[in-house]
Amino acid sequence: LRYLSTTQEVVMRAETRTHRQEQIEVAAYKLLEQKGFAGTSMQGIARLAKASNETLYNWYGDKQGLFKALVARNADEVKSLLEEELDAQRDALGILGLLGPRLLSLLLGPRAIALNRAAAADPTGALGQALSQAGRESVAPLLVQVLERAKAAGQLSFELSDQAVALYLDLLVGDLQIRRVIGVLPPPDDAFCQERSERATRMLVKLLG
Repeated sequence: LRYLSTTQEVVMRAETRTHRQEQIEVAAYKLLEQKGFAGTSMQGIARLAKASNETLYNWYGDKQGLFKALVARNADEVKSLLEEELDAQRDALGILGLLGPRLLSLLLGPRAIALNRAAAADPTGALGQALSQAGRESVAPLLVQVLERAKAAGQLSFELSDQAVALYLDLLVGDLQIRRVIGVLPPPDDAFCQERSERATRMLVKLLG
């Protein structure tokens, strides 16, 4: 009974921490959109999230650590999808069909745009590096596996997998993210992301098929 009680306590503590982290992250994004990166402080985030400064510093270290955590969490859904679909041995073009709309929605969504604007305003370059590592650099190796699977199945033909991945991302995203960052493109809807994804896959097959 004592073991069960201890296990339940551990689970409850983990759930409580996850809930508090979500509140902290919501507060961080809200301040980021209102005040920009320079105007967002750990104290301001703690106050808005009704959390203690000590909690934020213990969990994230500093503001850079907090925003690196936001970047990593923002990419988790796409990474998890790719890992699951690769493990399930799904057809490569089928994986792209599932991935494209989600990746586009992620990259053009308000959180990613807020993070990119913050990175542009960070004079240290640390947040931009975190965006690169948690974003393209973490997803690209999985995309390599997807395109290599398409190559093995005779669906695509290419020599360098990293160039094939770059081509796919260019076809999918193009200049859409930078246009969102500078405020000249509205947030896309699901239909736009689906159509753009299908177009990117068709063009990829046309160019490399």
